[in-house]
Amino acid sequence: MLATIYDGIQRPLEKLYTLSGKNIERGIEVTALDHQKKWKFNPMVKKGQEVEQGDILGYVQETPAVTCKVMVPYGIKGTIKEINQGEYTIEETIAIIVDSKNKEHKVSMLQKWPVRKARPYHKKLNPDTMLVTGQRVVDTFFPITKGGTCAIPGAFGSGKTVLQHQLAKWSDADIIIYVGCGERGNEMTEVLSEFPSLTDPRTGDSLMNRTVLIANTSDMPVAAREASIYTGITIAEYYRDMGYNVALMADSTSRWAEALREMSGRLEEMPGEEGYPAYLGSRIAEFYERAGKVDCLGKEERIGTLTAIGAVSPAGGDISEPVSQGSLRIVKVFWGLDAALAAKRHFPSVNWLTSYSLYQEKIDKWTGEKLGKEFSQMRKEAMKILQEEASLQEIVQLVGLDAVSAQDRLTLEIARIIREDFLGQNSFDEVDTYTSLEKQKRMITVILTAYHKLQEAIEKGMDLEETISLPFIARIGKAKLIPEQEVTKEFNEIENQMQEQIANLEEKGAKTV
Repeated sequence: MLATIYDGIQRPLEKLYTLSGKNIERGIEVTALDHQKKWKFNPMVKKGQEVEQGDILGYVQETPAVTCKVMVPYGIKGTIKEINQGEYTIEETIAIIVDSKNKEHKVSMLQKWPVRKARPYHKKLNPDTMLVTGQRVVDTFFPITKGGTCAIPGAFGSGKTVLQHQLAKWSDADIIIYVGCGERGNEMTEVLSEFPSLTDPRTGDSLMNRTVLIANTSDMPVAAREASIYTGITIAEYYRDMGYNVALMADSTSRWAEALREMSGRLEEMPGEEGYPAYLGSRIAEFYERAGKVDCLGKEERIGTLTAIGAVSPAGGDISEPVSQGSLRIVKVFWGLDAALAAKRHFPSVNWLTSYSLYQEKIDKWTGEKLGKEFSQMRKEAMKILQEEASLQEIVQLVGLDAVSAQDRLTLEIARIIREDFLGQNSFDEVDTYTSLEKQKRMITVILTAYHKLQEAIEKGMDLEETISLPFIARIGKAKLIPEQEVTKEFNEIENQMQEQIANLEEKGAKTV
């Protein structure tokens, strides 16, 4: 399935185009997988071995980046009577399992599962590991766990699709499932043309080698659009059960809800708020609840995660409408996109005053082990500065900048650095598009160190204008463009320059007095 583009009911679009051209003909049927292609199967169990549902029988190298693990189908338990290495089609028998009633079960590499039914597992675990995305506003301020749920509401043009592209390319998930659900044709075309050309930063090969695309534009049948979300999450569960970390991007759940509304209307069901079906909230909950970190089926312990990130497209950015509210009741992370920030070319346009993450406590424990406990404290202090800036801006608009104290003006200047130089990223710059956690920590450390040092200088009577125009401050702003391998050297130099320039300023001030 990897490196394939499907429609909402798992028909490969490339084959459909070959058979029927630009428009899908009524009643056309194409198998989801190639039934003629042979795959090399490598067994991992032996004849006479006891197996149960979920146990791994063997593996196939599906793409250069991903190994597909062939599992014992659900409901089968017994002894391996026969298993062979070799090249098989997905329908040919690779193993025979005899159960306790001496009934033989022929197992092939093809598995079938109803998309509206969640795949089983032993138990659901607490998601406690961070999904590292390389996007600073996400990783530092509003992180998501592997196995977490997130909604990205935003008005048209606020950057939902671009953010999901960045997450698909840079997040440390093993498998990416991207569901384009009811979006405009030109937007989906951009995804289909861009993804195959993207380079996987892990392997250097095409990103499609670990990606499945499900494309349903707004002019495709509503029944397929309504099914596309379920198709995507079922494929995600299949790879999760192999023990992989899977990230599902749904763009957008609003179009899926509109398909639900249209189908509900045709079935003459009683409408709920704004014409959506009365069961809209429960359907949204069913979708997001299939995400999580699970102990997979099988005798050997195998942990898999499924992270669900859904974009929501409320009309005019009004999140009081039913789809946004239904999503926010379920998800644990809210990245609220701001059209005003997008208009200023601030990417990602995540509003730091309205967004939140309910996984923060778990992530703080994880980052404490990886980056040190001080990282959590610095994040809180940086957020406090941004919140203080919002209050000070209201005062500045009323009485002017000259009316606020020197300390408050310093707070405004440091908040500007955090906003423009830390939170803002250029997705087209090969360095700035991704920032490791270590570099994020160094960036926020040097910004807050500068804040404290400059506060002390102002308290000693140093001139504000001279203080905030020291050369090292401009260097902090350019630090995000420093390649990862040069981070330690660059930030050490900035810190040394900071100490030297502030000391010189204080010495100059002392002589003046």
